[in-house]
Amino acid sequence: MSEVGFEEIAPIVPVVDLDAALARYRALGFEADAYTGGARYGFVRRGKVSLHLTEWAEHDPKSTASAVYLYVSDADAVHAEWAGSGVEGRLTAPQDTDYGLREFAFVDVDGTLHRVGSRAQV
Repeated sequence: MSEVGFEEIAPIVPVVDLDAALARYRALGFEADAYTGGARYGFVRRGKVSLHLTEWAEHDPKSTASAVYLYVSDADAVHAEWAGSGVEGRLTAPQDTDYGLREFAFVDVDGTLHRVGSRAQV
């Protein structure tokens, strides 16, 4: 097998309205920029985490949604930020899991499930 290292991953998430999605991610604490070429495409970053956004006319949040898992250092702190952001969506309360993580979920208006977790404090 090759010794080539894999260094980053950037899932591509479909959105209905790129400008609204970029604003939403900014409100959640991400840096967000639109692609400067002709395509309706964007980039969001926070720390080492990157997501790509693609505006897709056929995207239906009820049937073509995405899911991403974000590992963070403090899920409770991120939850507090997101709860106070005013961003529309469904946000669950943080909870300890039987697999050693403290996590919560946020589903945005584009139907993307963001599961956010950190190691549970012992």
